[in-house]
Amino acid sequence: MIDLAAIRTLADIPATQARVRGAAVAVSFEGRDTSYAALDAASNRVAHALRAAGVVAGDRVGVLSKNHDGWYPLFFGAALARACLAPINCRLTAREVGFILSDAAPRLLFVGADFFDTALSAIADLASPPRLVALYGAHPAFERLDAFLADAPATAPAEAPRLEDDVLQLYTSGTTGLPKGVVLTNWTYRRFLELATQVEGFACAAGDAVLTVMPLFHVAGTNLSFTGLAQGGRIVLVKDFAPAEAIATMQRERVAQTFLAPALIGMMLQSPAIEGASFPALRTISYGASPIAEATLRRARAAFGCGFVQFYGMTESAGAGSTLSPGDHDSPGALTSCGKPWPGVEMAILDMDGQFLADGEIGEIAIRGDIMMKGYWNRPEATAETLAGGWLRTGDAGYRDAAGLFHVHDRIKDMIVSGGENVYPAEVENAIAGCPGVVDVAVIGVPDPRWGEAVKALIVPAAGEPPHADAVIAWARERIAGYKAPKSVDFVAALPRNPSGKVLRRELRAPYWAGHGRAVG
Repeated sequence: MIDLAAIRTLADIPATQARVRGAAVAVSFEGRDTSYAALDAASNRVAHALRAAGVVAGDRVGVLSKNHDGWYPLFFGAALARACLAPINCRLTAREVGFILSDAAPRLLFVGADFFDTALSAIADLASPPRLVALYGAHPAFERLDAFLADAPATAPAEAPRLEDDVLQLYTSGTTGLPKGVVLTNWTYRRFLELATQVEGFACAAGDAVLTVMPLFHVAGTNLSFTGLAQGGRIVLVKDFAPAEAIATMQRERVAQTFLAPALIGMMLQSPAIEGASFPALRTISYGASPIAEATLRRARAAFGCGFVQFYGMTESAGAGSTLSPGDHDSPGALTSCGKPWPGVEMAILDMDGQFLADGEIGEIAIRGDIMMKGYWNRPEATAETLAGGWLRTGDAGYRDAAGLFHVHDRIKDMIVSGGENVYPAEVENAIAGCPGVVDVAVIGVPDPRWGEAVKALIVPAAGEPPHADAVIAWARERIAGYKAPKSVDFVAALPRNPSGKVLRRELRAPYWAGHGRAVG
């Protein structure tokens, strides 16, 4: 349960929990435990130091770091100072980081030791570079964190945060162009907290261990952290995901719940460490952010022996949208769906003109509710387009069935049109996924002189037992219509993915469409 009377905004979480369970562990990270009392004090010190550095309400504060326990007092401190934290994807190049810094224009940039050189390259051409502070580690060009915090009091700031304050600016992955800053407010997250504990996968008990492996620059990482801390849970934070270590951590820390991208679930199932492992404390694994093959999901349910919860949503909806509960995973036909809308959230299928489509008709999935973003930072036209008519246009093609379950086909931009027929890559990938010898698969459309586009499967083969291309095609044709099955198969060492686990089909398509007229994006 969340004490919503005391936790009015996210900034209230550390102080509220410190009053009732100050000695309890809030965050465990690489052998270091931070109590709720210590988190509260550290957050207050950050808030005062930011104000002393000239930060005012509405200013952006940047952070470029891997998962680290210093992230939490930085976030809560910025929120207490009425500033907005803008985490940056640490897997981006210096040029891409530089673009985000020029867009967000943070007054300060906190950087982890792993990315000192990247940050210095990123700010080299900025007209007004941010003040640099080392979140962890040391470098001559970066102010040490202890020096930045020197003399900052551990008492709460006098001015309270407001519901209208921008609190988090998460940048979209930018797979089809320049990333956009999604602005989320205290009001957005107030509604999120009110709704989240009504949804399995977020509700936990005080003291429960909540494993956070998703990056804290991604809404999956932040949301699990916020709801876990708001309920008095213990965040078990992982800096770098490694399958065998994640399995060991789940057992050693008696993890009760976690969120895993489907790609991470697949890696853990491939690890020898999963053999014989048991997870008696584990209640739920939530998954989402990218499609999961039905065969992978069935293996995962057997291996982990817990309830699985699917979430479908976007950064622009603060991660909220639809959910498929553990019980619904056993309903006929539900396993291939993403479930039903959250309480307080509406979903619909719209055509290109924004008109509602009937059950069974394929269109664009749209979401509406109080959990919508304020907008894209510095992008009024993109904001108006995405939130047209009060609905968040997701860009995902799908349909609603007669039972009210929503089904996601794929990104509209990834749809393949072959001989006038629409083919959705995720459907083909799901058909191929269980084929013997297939470790990973992505499906794209490639140029075809007869059909316009032809379906091609890119396969990561199992070591020592690679499948034959004809066997993959035959396997698919037994499970889906012939026109959807791949016409050709290429074998690759790995598939490019963004931090949320989505396959970067744009990168995969590029070499095949070079010199052709189709936009690769």
